[in-house]
Amino acid sequence: MMYNSSYKTLEGKAKADDRRERAVVLSIAGSDPSGGAGIQADVKAISALGVYAAAAITAVTVQNTCGVSAVYSLPPAVVGAQVEAVLEDLRPDALKIGMIDCAATASVLSEVLRKYAPPVVVYDPVMISTSGNRLMEAETLEVVRSSLFPLLTLVTPNLCEAEVLAGCSVRTVHDMREVARWLNAQYGCAFLVKGGHLSGDEMCDVLCDGHGNIEQFTAPRVDSGNLHGTGCTLSAGIAACLAQGDSLRQSVKRAKRYVSGCIGAGRDLHIGKGNGPLWHFPVNNQPADKAQ
Repeated sequence: MMYNSSYKTLEGKAKADDRRERAVVLSIAGSDPSGGAGIQADVKAISALGVYAAAAITAVTVQNTCGVSAVYSLPPAVVGAQVEAVLEDLRPDALKIGMIDCAATASVLSEVLRKYAPPVVVYDPVMISTSGNRLMEAETLEVVRSSLFPLLTLVTPNLCEAEVLAGCSVRTVHDMREVARWLNAQYGCAFLVKGGHLSGDEMCDVLCDGHGNIEQFTAPRVDSGNLHGTGCTLSAGIAACLAQGDSLRQSVKRAKRYVSGCIGAGRDLHIGKGNGPLWHFPVNNQPADKAQ
């Protein structure tokens, strides 16, 4: 992705680096009033990893740990204005995009990304709810595919979302590898296909980078009923690590380790009556160490 001269020149970057010690990530997502997912989870994860978190809201949801009962979209122009205000002033090192609930918002975000060309954009395609309900209409998905994907650094679909994007069944790690490679070839950006819904004691995510290279990341499954916001937290964590200068591989590895810590720290919490949240500050509220 090429830098836009209005966003960050070499001189402007040097001045910004002299001015601040923390990287900046802008999260663009929906609001979860229960605090476990969406913009709230993103801000917690980005902050826990030692990065300054800015936020632009795409929609206000009515939800808690038991589910989502309503979604109220913000006007697309307002979403775009929020993002532009942050890009003009804070010059974030990375963007994380979550819930896009209408085609017009997807179009506006695509226009803003083309205008400012931020160096890193991570997209968590919130397409299907935990209960299996479609959260993204076909028209929105088409705009996301055609206009947004070419501008992204990384997309992080779960198995159900990967099936929608690829139009085929994804049931095994072999399927995940094939689909990740196909999606990368189709859209040009990197894809991390998340295998959290696979059975077994070991979790596996598959990364296909922007050059067609495949790598698997495994971790022991943590037995927990508190998994609300796991996908949001992972993608926000990857964006935070990329903003700090880690490679894509290092960022995925470090963010996955952070999320595992959040799940472990939150498994005995009793917050809400349903699928409870992670605990985003697992180690004495200190930023997680960088992965080697």
